This record gives sequence, C-alpha cells and structure tokens, in this order.
Amino acid sequence: MIIYIRGAMKDIRVLGTGCPNCNRLVERTREAVDALGIEATITKVTSIPDIMAYGVMSTPALVVDGTVVLAGRVPLARDLERLLVGTD
Repeated sequence: MIIYIRGAMKDIRVLGTGCPNCNRLVERTREAVDALGIEATITKVTSIPDIMAYGVMSTPALVVDGTVVLAGRVPLARDLERLLVGTD
C-alpha cells in the first residue's frame, strides 16, 4: 500500500519530441497522479534544446521538481506512482 502525505504541488515534465512512447508516458503519468490524488502540473517539453538542457540523451524522460527520475522507457502507472512518492 502506498500512502501519500500531501505536500507542495509537484512540477512534472515529460521530455520528448512527441513520439508514441512520449505520449504514452504523459498518459501514464496522469494516471499515476490521479491514483495518488496528488496536486501536480504536467508539462510536455518537446524542444530538443530544452530537453538537452536536462542532460537527457534518451527520451521519453520524466523530470519531477527539477530532477530527472526516468529516461528512455515507459513504465507502468503503478511504477510511476512509486517514483512520484519517492521524490518527496
């Protein structure tokens, strides 16, 4: 069981150029946020220079509150929930 203690709103960014995997990561991230009941803004970052500024070489990637927590794969929503809870 995952228990989330409500904190500040999370700033979540999905880095990717718009490929199917990038879009899938956005959807699964939304599912994870909804399942946890947390407050978050989810932003798609598609500009290659902006993506490179995070030091990411493989997309899709997930950035939570300024920290890259995932790159190069699309995990299940339940795995994303664990990542989001672990970033508090």
